[in-house]
Order: sequence, then C-alpha cells, then structure tokens
Amino acid sequence: MKVVAFSGSARRDGNTAILVREVFSVLEKEGIETELVQLAGETIRGCIACYQCYERKDCRCAVRGDIVNECIEKMTAADGIILASPTYFADITPELKALIDRTGMVGRANSNLYRRKVGAAVVAVRRGGAVHAFDSINHFFLIGEMIVPGSNYWNMGFGKGKEEVRADGEGMATMRQLGENMAWLMKKLA
Repeated sequence: MKVVAFSGSARRDGNTAILVREVFSVLEKEGIETELVQLAGETIRGCIACYQCYERKDCRCAVRGDIVNECIEKMTAADGIILASPTYFADITPELKALIDRTGMVGRANSNLYRRKVGAAVVAVRRGGAVHAFDSINHFFLIGEMIVPGSNYWNMGFGKGKEEVRADGEGMATMRQLGENMAWLMKKLA
C-alpha cells in the first residue's frame, strides 16, 4: 500500500511538509509506503476547460510542460492521497487549486480515477481560515468518490515561522491520529 502527498506550500520543507511527515511517521510504522511531492518552485497552470481529457480518455491532461500528468500517475497508482496546503487568505494556495482542478477534471473524465481511494486534507495555518481551506480540499475527495477518514480534530496545525508548527502539540497529535485512521481504513479496504 502507498500514500502519496502533495504539498501546495511555496516553502519547501516548511510547516505544511512537517505536518504531512507527522502523518507519514504513523503510516510508515504501519508498513505503508509514503511519498511527498512538494509543489514549491513548480509553475502549475489552472484548467483551461478544453475538455480534451473527456475526448481522449487517456488519463492525461492536455496541458503539458508541468508536473500535473506526473501527479495524475502518482495519484492513480496510490491507495491513499493527502493534499496539503498552508492557508492563504482563508483558502488553499493557487498551485494546489490548479492541481485539484486539473487532476480532478482528468479523474472525472476517466470514470473517476480516484474512486474509493482514501483521501485526507492537511492544512497549516497561522491563525484563521483553515477550516475553509480544509473544506476546499475535501470537496476534491468527495466529488471523486473517495473515502475520507477523520481525526480527533480538524486536520490542521498552527504556526507561522519556520518549524513553528512543531510547537502545536494538539496539531501534531491530530496528524498522528489521522495517520492511524488512514492506516486502519486502508487496511480494511484492502
């Protein structure tokens, strides 16, 4: 079994990646392979509504020259998907939104590629707006017929500066509980 995570943060190895790695620490102990794809430094254009994915049905986006098709391949091959983002003006980053729009459209065009995979949102936040970002990510999972495990609180961690999220004991514990619930669900589905 494998979980692939996509961090939409502009900061490589920042608070968002720290939260994802906390989830990974539990998944790996449960024997689940993990991979983190960081979108930092990547330029990802949004969906251009060309609908070629519906015409071709080849599990690929017609827009080339970025990592989206590679991400689609990773999502398709994985048993679980984590989408993670810092909170930007009460929502997810534009890079993660573009990834969601394009991978989601290709998924829907190809008989819901991600159906019955396990999906989890992870959100880093300085102070407010995280619930809206959390909801934005979960919309991708739910419309794609994915299964979303919960945790003991919303999957968010608080911190602004470099590595500050580590000081959020409740947030880190929430990530570990999310990892436990993901692992349990994935094993039940297997």
